Amino acid sequence: MKLLDALVEQRISAAAARGEFDNLPGAGEPLELDDDALVPEEVRVANRIMKNAGFVPPAVEHLRALRDLQSESSSSEDPATRRKLQAKMLALDMALESLRGSSTVVPLEYRRRIVERLSERRSENDRNAQAEATEK
Repeated sequence: MKLLDALVEQRISAAAARGEFDNLPGAGEPLELDDDALVPEEVRVANRIMKNAGFVPPAVEHLRALRDLQSESSSSEDPATRRKLQAKMLALDMALESLRGSSTVVPLEYRRRIVERLSERRSENDRNAQAEATEK
């Protein structure tokens, strides 16, 4: 691979020495580095308006919330709290999947069963906590 890189650099240097890059459109002007180059043109204006108004796409909000929940979960030592956070992370992951329109790592049916199981455990833990509270 290094040989190919060296060959490319050599050809670019030779072309620059011949002046092949001198009269390109936009020469000497700052580059317009736009983060929406891959966004369809008909959506760019709406995205720009929303961005200027301080709004972000739902996927970005979900990713930020997911990151926050992950850090909170890793710092939590309480198993019940971790399970609740994991259930929230799973729900966010599923919401992201629906925004993407494609499946992520875990199949949808398996995730649904995980959510059900976590909900059952949460209910069981809540019942146990209430029972302990009434015994005191």
